[in-house]
Amino acid sequence: MGANMARRLKDTGHTVSAVYDVKHELAQALATELGCGAPGTLRETAASADLVITVVTDDAAMRGIFAKEGDSLLIDATGKVFMNCATVSPAVHEEISAVCEEVGASALEACMASSITQARNGTLYLMVGGDAETFGRVESILKDLSASLRHVGGVGQAAKVKALVNMVMNINTAGLAEGLGLGAALGLDLAMLKEVFSQTGANSRVLETDGDDMIAREHDCFFSASHAAKDSGIANALAAEAGVEVPLSRATEAQYRRLIDLGLGELDKSGIAEITFPGRSA
Repeated sequence: MGANMARRLKDTGHTVSAVYDVKHELAQALATELGCGAPGTLRETAASADLVITVVTDDAAMRGIFAKEGDSLLIDATGKVFMNCATVSPAVHEEISAVCEEVGASALEACMASSITQARNGTLYLMVGGDAETFGRVESILKDLSASLRHVGGVGQAAKVKALVNMVMNINTAGLAEGLGLGAALGLDLAMLKEVFSQTGANSRVLETDGDDMIAREHDCFFSASHAAKDSGIANALAAEAGVEVPLSRATEAQYRRLIDLGLGELDKSGIAEITFPGRSA
């Protein structure tokens, strides 16, 4: 996602001064493509930028890049804006915003409900949480990245909305996999079944994006099963804190955890069909 966002910003006339990845060879290849730097440290990466966009995997990675000691984006960060796009827990977004304020920087969360292709085309669905003034400073850049842009409130609010988006999406994905898997077990024509689903109350966005892949066993990764498990886990933790029962979401997380246990966590989320279709799972 981060690489395609950088490409989009370059295409729309913005200066991309540097890119960074823990796998330096990936950053170097992208830097060559974009004509920018690929420093080996976080400090150097942020040094030449007023706006720093981050896309990391989880809470631990987010805390790592904003560490108070060692190599960190926080070094000499006064006046910078950090736009953090990862799906991590709301509490971590709040924590990072606080440490940024301590060094005179500002942080926004820009949660994405979109795909890699949309990142490249500038058609992301972005939900932004943070101070309204800071949002205004970077709004024009956000518009170049998105087709839909919503400022949903203070820091942490966008992460909560994103957690619920992915919670429902993952439940829908698991339900579709079970419906198509049962259809296969019953000997039904799955193309016909998919068409009927699309014309009835069984329809969903997931049917459009994942249905054919589930049937054909084509699980090239756009949003991994391991990320689905993580994101359902974030939503389930929020539910536990709120005292709300979410049995469907807990069952969905368990299904994705099972896929990870089978060594299939890096399949696309459509790979959940591998444990619902007859004869597929180990």
